[in-house]
Amino acid sequence: MEVQLVTEAGPRGGIKLAQHVIGMFDSGVGGLTVMKEIVTQLPDVQIIYFGDTARVPYGNRSREELIHFGEEIISFLIEQGAEAIVVACNTSSANAVPVLREQFNLPLIGTIEPGAKAAIQATATGNIGLIATEATVRSKAYSSAVRRILSKRRGGHAIELVKAQACPLFVPLVEAGLSHSPEARGIARTYLAPIQEAQVDALILGCTHYPFLAPVIQEILGEEIILVDPAQAMTEELKEVLKQLEYNRESGQETHKAPGHHRFFVSGDPVLFERVGNTLLPGQIHDVNQVNWNR
Repeated sequence: MEVQLVTEAGPRGGIKLAQHVIGMFDSGVGGLTVMKEIVTQLPDVQIIYFGDTARVPYGNRSREELIHFGEEIISFLIEQGAEAIVVACNTSSANAVPVLREQFNLPLIGTIEPGAKAAIQATATGNIGLIATEATVRSKAYSSAVRRILSKRRGGHAIELVKAQACPLFVPLVEAGLSHSPEARGIARTYLAPIQEAQVDALILGCTHYPFLAPVIQEILGEEIILVDPAQAMTEELKEVLKQLEYNRESGQETHKAPGHHRFFVSGDPVLFERVGNTLLPGQIHDVNQVNWNR
């Protein structure tokens, strides 16, 4: 397989050299919510971001498709110089990451374990909720992660993921730039009704697109419900990965350094990605490259 870059972004002058190059991908703009957290805490890291906007949404894809997409994108990001991969997509993390970790010899950080740990820390009542894509809900990856983490602990009150709600229309709304529209509010009220009935006190935003809708979700659920965004916990995990990469460098195993400007690639419309993405990262997304997969 080879790829064709439809547009090309040149390097910018006066850019500080980054210490490490991190590849990141999502089905679209959602992973930018993770990128925002990473660049806030790790400003010297260079990120190469891939949004698979030609194939969004991922929520109705089969596990086989998701693995195939991940193989393509991770291979591309490695070709661009990525030293580690952040899978900023819950659907891919839930369905494809276990297989992808066996195929690629570099660190892969997903959303599931960090999100589950953050929810366990956030809940006071022990009732955790989840909103996610259909594929993520169907995988039961979050409920399995909660049980796995709790099995390693002793004592404390009972904690359980009591309600998982699929929200298939949320991703198309965000990709279309309609996060704050009346349509978004109406759809959110319908999706969140079962969450309210379950009386959760911590709600995992189990898709990286959903923080775009966080103000609407919080307004409907009320301030007493904690919205758990896995992005911060993922950033903490990335810090540990970077420590190991730095150790490898100091040991003479790695000497690569790269220009520190972030780079953006999409498989669909670069103009729409730039417009919607800049609502979250104002002025930071430009010169978006479009990639065609040639099979």
